Amino acid sequence: MRVAVYRKAHFNAAHRLNNPLWSDEKNKEVFGLCNNNNYHGHNYELEVKVVGEVDPETGYVLDMKILADLIKAEVEDRFDHKNLNLDTKEFKNLIPSAEHIAYIIYNILREKIDSKYDVSIKLWETPRNYVKYPA
Repeated sequence: MRVAVYRKAHFNAAHRLNNPLWSDEKNKEVFGLCNNNNYHGHNYELEVKVVGEVDPETGYVLDMKILADLIKAEVEDRFDHKNLNLDTKEFKNLIPSAEHIAYIIYNILREKIDSKYDVSIKLWETPRNYVKYPA
């Protein structure tokens, strides 16, 4: 029996959307307020979905404490209260859009979660805007 389990998490981070190959005018035109020179922040909400077979010995797909600890160590501790552009290696040369943040988080977690499980994430940048990876 395959079942999906979910874990929610939260982190706060600042970022600036800016393409260094573009002029200031084009960056402002494309990214608007998100191109603020002084950065801006979001209260990100993260949902991690893990799909797999239920272990008949435990009744679990995956021990949720293990998943919670993994998300805390690999995502929350890494990104919470950080300026993504300045404080993280992942976004030194990558625009920290919600799409890129979701992709990076997915790859971080995918490396740590056994390949027998399917993994996907949803990342809310605002209460009305979220991205999902893989789509």
